Amino acid sequence: MPEVIINEHGQPVGVSVEVTTPEPPPAVPLVGTYATLVLLDAAAHGEQLFEAFSGAADEADWTYLPYGPFESVDDFMSWLFHVEGQTDPMFFTVVDNRDDTCAGLASYLRIDRYAASVEVGHIHFSRDIQGTPATTEAMFLMMVNIFAAGYRRYEWKCDDLNVPSRAAALRLGFSYEGTFRQATHYKGRNRDTAWFGMTDQDWHQVRAEFERWLDPSNFDADGQQRSPLHNRR
Repeated sequence: MPEVIINEHGQPVGVSVEVTTPEPPPAVPLVGTYATLVLLDAAAHGEQLFEAFSGAADEADWTYLPYGPFESVDDFMSWLFHVEGQTDPMFFTVVDNRDDTCAGLASYLRIDRYAASVEVGHIHFSRDIQGTPATTEAMFLMMVNIFAAGYRRYEWKCDDLNVPSRAAALRLGFSYEGTFRQATHYKGRNRDTAWFGMTDQDWHQVRAEFERWLDPSNFDADGQQRSPLHNRR
């Protein structure tokens, strides 16, 4: 339970905090063992990303995103050039370190410097990289970047019906905080939005578990984990 302070009127209030407004999330390369994240460069990354996303046998990976699927590389590139260089959302390309190919996208969004809060979203991994250590490490690297910059809260939100996204949030150490009914709509459908959060107070324990799991000794010669990630809260 959070600590509660009783004020001079006998009312419960939150603990005192001293918050220094953080700078915008650092737009720097995030380099890991299995994945590297770099700011989206549409001209340099676009064709590889389109090829990576088009390799799927179906279009299910686009169902819960507010855009896509794209019928042609030109349509995809047009969208990439539109979001490239934005500061909110701030898009990163996920590079698979196995072969240095562009294999996914992720972004920081809803950046609230006063509240020291950031959301992660627009997550899309190619089928080739899904289920590999690279995807987990990519999410970890984004967390490291945010908490090192002085943010207090990191958020994950998704369509309440998106079961894989809900499971991923819990596995990565986010706590379920509730569902906002009829929060928005997209692609002609209603969206109830499930909220998940992680605080800087959670981060010490979460980080230690990520570092244990990501250690190369936790994977066999085929890249299969020996022990699962135990971040579910």
